[in-house]
Parts: sequence; C-alpha cells; structure tokens
Amino acid sequence: MTTTFLDNIRLIDPEGDSVTETTLILDGGLIAAVGAASPPRGAAVVDGRGACLAPGIVDLGVKIGEPGERHRESFRSAGLAAAAGGVTTIIARPDTHPAIDTPETLEFVTRRAAEASPVRIRHMAALTKGREGREMTEIGFLLDAGAIAFTDAPRVVTDAKVLSRALSYARSLGALVIGHPQEPGLSAGASATSGKFASLRGIPAVHPMAERIGLDRDLGLIEMTGARYHADQITTARSLPALERAKANGLDVTAGVSIHHLTLNELDVGDYRTFFKLTPPLRSEEDRLAMIAAVAAGVIDVIGSFHTPADEESKRLPFEDAASGAVGLETILPAALRLFHADQMTLPQLFRALSLNPARRLGLAQGRVAEGAPADLVLFTPDTPFVMDRFTLRSKSKNTPFDGARMEGKVLATFVGGRQVFAAE
Repeated sequence: MTTTFLDNIRLIDPEGDSVTETTLILDGGLIAAVGAASPPRGAAVVDGRGACLAPGIVDLGVKIGEPGERHRESFRSAGLAAAAGGVTTIIARPDTHPAIDTPETLEFVTRRAAEASPVRIRHMAALTKGREGREMTEIGFLLDAGAIAFTDAPRVVTDAKVLSRALSYARSLGALVIGHPQEPGLSAGASATSGKFASLRGIPAVHPMAERIGLDRDLGLIEMTGARYHADQITTARSLPALERAKANGLDVTAGVSIHHLTLNELDVGDYRTFFKLTPPLRSEEDRLAMIAAVAAGVIDVIGSFHTPADEESKRLPFEDAASGAVGLETILPAALRLFHADQMTLPQLFRALSLNPARRLGLAQGRVAEGAPADLVLFTPDTPFVMDRFTLRSKSKNTPFDGARMEGKVLATFVGGRQVFAAE
C-alpha cells in the first residue's frame, strides 16, 4: 500500500477538541504520524491547500435495499454515495426483505457488501425474528457472525416481556440493543407533529409525548435488565430530562438524532412535499434548537443521516400515504455544517457526534485522528457554496429534502484504510 503524505491541512480532532494546521502520514492503512516535517521517501504527496481533514463519518442507521429492494439502493450505490459524502463506515439496518435475522442472511449481506462497496459496511441484526416483536433472534450466533448491534429499526417491540427477555440475554453477551423510542399506538398513521400547523394543513399527527412515553418504557426495562442501550432518534425536548436522568444514574445509555431533525422543522412540510415526510416526523423549531443544544452538551451522543431510500412511485402520493424517509449519505456533511456556520457547534463538536462517538459506542477503532488509528478520513472545505440538485446524487433514490437548497461544504477526498476511494472532480 502506498504511503501518503497529507500536507497543508487543518486537522479536526474531536478527541482533543482542537483544530490544528499540520501534516499527516498514512501508511499500512493507519495514521502513521501527525505533524511530520517532511514526507517519507517515495510517499505520494497530497496538498490539502488549507482544507479541513477529519475522521471519516461513521453513519449509524443506514437503510440499504439489499436484499429485496435493490431498485431503491444497492451496496454499490450506497457505498459510492457514502464515499462522496465523507462517510467511511456505514452501519446498516436490518429492515430488509427478508430481515437480517439469521446468521446465514447476515453472512450473505456481509459478503455482498465487502465485494461491492468502496467504504466499510457493518451490519446490525434484527432483535426479534422477522422484526415481528414476538420471539427474539439467536443473538449469540448473530454476534459470532459479525452483528454489531441488534434492533428492529423503526418498529417498536410492543410486548414488554419479549423485550425484557431480549435485553436480559443481550446483557449476558454484552450486545448493544438499539431502540426506537415511540408509543406505537399513539403514533400509528401519523405524518406530522401535532399542533396548530398540522391541524391547519389537515395532516394526521402525533403528539411529541409519544416519544417520551416510549423512551420512559425502554429506560425502565434497561434499569431492570442492565443492558447496553442506544435510542436511535431523540427528537423532542420532552425526552431530554429522562435521558439525562438515565445517564446520571449510571445506566449504559446513549442516544442519537438525525441530521434532518437538527436542520429542518415542522414548517417545512407546509407545501406537502413528501421528501420532508420522515419517521419520527419533523418537530417544532423549539424542539430543533433543543436537540442542537443537547448534541453540543453531549446529552445526545450521535448524529446520523438515517438514510432511507424511497423510489419515485412511493413518494409521488398524497402526503399521508407516501413512504417515510429521506436519503442522506451525501448530504449529512453539508447539512451538519449549517450548524457550524450558525455558530451553534464547532467542527470538533460536530465530528465528535458524527465520527468519534458512534465508533466508540460500537467498539470500532475508527473516529479518531491519532497515530495508530485507522486512516479513514475525509478532506473537505467547509465554506464552498453550492445548490443541491438531487439528480446529481449517487444514490439510486433521490428523495432528499435538500433538493434546490443552498448549502456549504464540499468533500474533496475520502480515504478508507489509507486508500483514496473518492476524489472531487
């Protein structure tokens, strides 16, 4: 493998909470040295021209269409989109057809991903068989086959006894369980957050308390079982006190939020554009600002794209009938940079939530820019302006809420294991 010398860069270090003008040497798939004065003999020299270099994004909660929905997204197209967006590790969800609930299915998708994707892909497995919430999967065998965490993705395990048994078994194996905090009876059929705006638009809605109720139920079971738990998306201010108490009481709990809930709000659905229909639905501006503050303070640990590809036919429907979700692998970085440009977060804070924290939670070596860490990196300019055109996206599906939006931030190069997998034109 070629030794690479990255010169004239601004190194974003989320671990040290610093931005430093320095150099980097990549060798053998690892960061060999930080701050070297000159390149080693024979090294390929890359002039960063003052651009920012940060640990590659570890995107927790990406939906890929293999198996069953390759027309929406394949491992190949997701990997290309990720590389272009500065995402070096995809953590894929198990809500496929069929669900990833057996070691055989997990081994199949692991092999396919390794063959097709230029970036790393690790897979979560289903917590219950068929994601039906009735019987837990063979967690031990799935761990042995490489499952990195266990979740039924957007589905909620409604039977508390089934969930408590799965959590107890996961606890005995040290497995991480990822939940979707939501009270499904309240949220069934909802397309927006309840309030005056949803009522005026005639959109079926759910009260934010449905998330709080679901989170309280999950945290009670975590306290009972002692399992490792991650809430996939916290989107309302009402949920934050319960999350803070759980952490203060020593529970092994972390939480995430989608980049869309940090940068968009409920008013964006006003024109009934179905690209803005998400799960959970977009929240109030007060909730959005509370989520930003929670990420900055470390109450919410992880920012993810929650990349959910949907074809044109499933989105070209009345708002309440359209599929939920948006693609985000290529837009997560420029969307996150909106928070930086608004002086709501620093670059190290952003990459702590985008890279370092998800890697730590999953037990991965990625997310750092220290000597000996994997050379999974993104080189980008935070200030380059552009207008998002969804038809330029590398994802097979084009359902981005940022279509036509003015954004800032351009990925210049992406490295995975020291190998450059993307270069801007």
